[in-house]
Amino acid sequence: MNTHIVTPGPYRATKLWNEVTRLFRSGMPIRKHRQNFRVHSACFMATAAVDWLHQLLCSNSNFGPDVTRQQTVQLLKKFLKNHVIEDVKGRWGSEDLEDNGSLYRFPSTSPLKPIPSPAPKQTSTPGSSLKRSLSLRDKEGLFRFRSTKKLSKETQENVDPALQAKAEVENQPIGDQQAHKQEFTEEEEHEIWKEIALTHLQKILGIASLDEVLDRRNVNPQNIIHNMTKVNKHGVVTLDDKSNDLPHWVLSAMKSLANWPKYDSVQPSYPGFERDVFKTVSDYFYSLAQPLLTFQLYELFINVLGLLQSNCERVAIEALQLCTLLLPPASRRKLQLLMRMMSRISHNVDMPQLHHAIGARTLMVHTFSGCVLGSAVECELDELLATRLVSFLMDHQHTILSVPEYLLTAVTDHVQYLRSAQLGPASRGAQGVDMASAPMLLHAFCRQISSVEFEEQRVAASHKAMEDLLEILLTDRSITDKDRQKRLKQFRKQYPDIYSRRIPASDREEKKPKIKPPLLTIRRTKAFSIRN
Repeated sequence: MNTHIVTPGPYRATKLWNEVTRLFRSGMPIRKHRQNFRVHSACFMATAAVDWLHQLLCSNSNFGPDVTRQQTVQLLKKFLKNHVIEDVKGRWGSEDLEDNGSLYRFPSTSPLKPIPSPAPKQTSTPGSSLKRSLSLRDKEGLFRFRSTKKLSKETQENVDPALQAKAEVENQPIGDQQAHKQEFTEEEEHEIWKEIALTHLQKILGIASLDEVLDRRNVNPQNIIHNMTKVNKHGVVTLDDKSNDLPHWVLSAMKSLANWPKYDSVQPSYPGFERDVFKTVSDYFYSLAQPLLTFQLYELFINVLGLLQSNCERVAIEALQLCTLLLPPASRRKLQLLMRMMSRISHNVDMPQLHHAIGARTLMVHTFSGCVLGSAVECELDELLATRLVSFLMDHQHTILSVPEYLLTAVTDHVQYLRSAQLGPASRGAQGVDMASAPMLLHAFCRQISSVEFEEQRVAASHKAMEDLLEILLTDRSITDKDRQKRLKQFRKQYPDIYSRRIPASDREEKKPKIKPPLLTIRRTKAFSIRN
C-alpha cells in the first residue's frame, strides 16, 4: 500500500485526516453482500471495516500499536458523520455506527477536506508596531546591541578598527559609557533565550519558518528561563506561586499510586481502593481548563509526531525537550509528575489490576491522553494523535522532561559574549573580531545511516589509519633501517593490499638488493695419502 509521508508543516492534522481517508478508501476490500433478501454491490460490513482499519492504524507510524479497537470504531463513526462512508441506503451525518454486520459503502463524492491556504504575510509599515519574524539569516543581527554604530567606509579603510574602537571608548564621556553598559536590559536577555530556543527547534523540525506551526506571540521567554533554571534535585520544576501547584490531596493520591504499596502502611484495605484513588486523579486532570500541553501549542506538538515516521527517536526526543520548555511552569510540573506516576504504574508488577479488561500501560495511555493533548476546536484525529504522543512521552519521560544542557550552555555563552562586548576593546579578539556579533551555538544532529553505510565507513576509516601508519614507517627517520625492515615485513604480512597499493611490485624489485653470485666451485683434489 502506498503510504504518503506527512512531513511537518501547517495544518498537519487535516493532512493526516486526508491521508487516512485516502488509504481507507483505496485499500478497504468491497464486494457483494446479501441482506434482508436484497443484494448490495460494492459494500462492506462494519466489522470487516473495523478489522481492516485497526490493522492499518496500528502499522502506521503516525498512530502506532497503542490504537485500540474501540478507538477504531470511534474513527469510523466520524467517517460516517463526515460522509467518508454511508450506509447502503445512502444515509450519513450521524455517529450510530457499531461493530456489527451492518453494511456500508463509499459515496461517489470526494470526502477529502480542503487544506486552508496560509494567511498572507503582513508587511511592516512605518506606522505598524508588529515585528517581522526573523529567519535564520537574521538571527545574527538580532544579538547585536542596538547602540552599536557602523564605522564609515573611509574610516575602515584608513584606521585599524580595534584602535578606533579604543579611541571611541576613551573619548566617550563617562556618563555615556555608563549608559552604554546599562543598555543590555533584562528584556533583551529574555529575547535571547527565546530566539535561541526557537532557532534550535526550527533546525530540528527542518521547516523554513516556525510561523507555520507556532504563533511566536504565545511564546513567553520567562517560561523557558523558569523551566530551565528552577528545578529541584529530581529535575521537576518548582513554582514560586504555590497556588498553581497540584492540590495536596491530588499529590497524595499520585504518590500513593506511584509507590504502591510502599507509600503508606496505614492504607484502607477494602477491595477496589486503588481504583478509587486512580479515578480521583484522572477526574482532577480532566477538570483542568485546558490540556497540559495547552491549546496554543497543539499544532507544534502535532508536527513533532512527524519525526517518528522515520523511526528517528533521538531527534524526536530533542524536539519534545524544546517544545515542553515553552509550557507554563505549572503545566510542565503537572506533566512531569503525571508522566512519572504513569511510568511507575505501568511497570509495577505489585499494582492490583486497575481495569478488568486492559493492562496497566494501555490504561495509562488511554486514560490520560485526552487531558495531555487536545485542540481548542474539534479535530477528528485528536484521540489517536494524543494516544501516540502520550505513549512516546511516557516511554521517554525522563529524558524529554529534563533540562537540555546544550541549550543552557548556548544561551549562557551568548549572554556572556554580549556582556563582555560592553567592556569595549577588551571584548575583541586577537584579530579584532567583535564578540557581540558571534553566531549562536547551534546543536548539531547526526544523520541516521544504514548498517551497510556504517560498515563501509568503518572499513574506510580503518584503511586510512593503516595507510597513515605505513607512511610513518616509511618516512620516520628515528627508526633504524633494521627495525624499519622488520616492521614493514610484519605490516606486509598483515595488510598486503594496503602495502601493495603504497609500494607497487615494480618499486619493490628496484629496491630489492642484488644478490651476489655464488663463488666459483673448486674441484676438490684427491686427498694425499702415504698409501697412495
